[in-house]
Amino acid sequence: MRVLLIGANGYIGRFVADRLLADPAVQLTALGRGDDADVRFDLASGSPGALTRFLDAVHPGVVVNCAGATRGGARELTRHNTVAVATICEALRRSSCGARLVQIGCSSEYGPSQPGSSTAEDAVPRPGGPYGVSKLAATELVLGSGLDAVVLRVFSPAGPGTPAGSPLGRLAEAMRRAMQSGDGELRLGGLGAQRDFVDVRDVARAVHAASLSAAQGVINIGSGRAVRLRDAAAVLARVAGYGGALHELDAPPGALRPVIGHPRTESVGHRVDALAHHRAESVGLHRPDSPVHRGDHRADAEHAAPVAHPYPDGCGGWQQADVRTARDRLGWRPRINLEESLADIWMEAACRI
Repeated sequence: MRVLLIGANGYIGRFVADRLLADPAVQLTALGRGDDADVRFDLASGSPGALTRFLDAVHPGVVVNCAGATRGGARELTRHNTVAVATICEALRRSSCGARLVQIGCSSEYGPSQPGSSTAEDAVPRPGGPYGVSKLAATELVLGSGLDAVVLRVFSPAGPGTPAGSPLGRLAEAMRRAMQSGDGELRLGGLGAQRDFVDVRDVARAVHAASLSAAQGVINIGSGRAVRLRDAAAVLARVAGYGGALHELDAPPGALRPVIGHPRTESVGHRVDALAHHRAESVGLHRPDSPVHRGDHRADAEHAAPVAHPYPDGCGGWQQADVRTARDRLGWRPRINLEESLADIWMEAACRI
């Protein structure tokens, strides 16, 4: 089976490439903007006609699109996430290759959901920002194209290669800096949100399964379990061996809540908005940029009222995937638990010490 992979250099795309290359039945061709792509092509500016000619020459059986932008203004997000997908769909319609399309979507397409609920594929999408809107528009283009196509809505990917600007990446970096400098206290914002984390290697397995299946429509890819960011922070501190105190800036009114360790009576420690500002890289996943809020490092900052920082993907305080469709139609289940994903994130951060 010949597979054309678009976006092989992105966060998810790298692991999808590794997974497909491990299958001896797959002949993989990578298309992208980078010099290391087998074929250089910019979806955002290239014409459907040029891509059609390439498809007719290569004749893939499956096209996997992991490309996209996760930060920038509405115009840039639309160009890379929506117009690019329109180019792919139009080229596939014109081509004689008859390839199946596997499109990587994201949970930001759904927007906020009710705490305690599991979001199924038939939920009405209400994206909370331009990133989710641009990805939802791409999904609608795929579903309305008439192609043999499936959209995998990936929830919150984690594990090796996690972007340093993502919430988990920022947390690991803040912990690394604290351990390197000997600080015994971290202050973090944005720990109240709950997200459905899924290891990026499990995502790659899902893409592989979708490439081989006949499933169409939208399929959620997640763990099926929402995890509070403060609990993920506690696990990361444990695997990192960080023995200091971890305080939550946006705790309920009153004293800052100690998440790990015990509050110190001396000076304010490292105040880090590690989880407040999310700037995920491409593909992958698939996450939006957010404005940077700088912490107040004054000596009296300890007495200032903590500011609540929303998890910046436009999905509110809760997201949890209903993953029964992936199980039933792809035969897929997540295998890697969050602790292993966090351990891999920490190993990469620790290498920078």
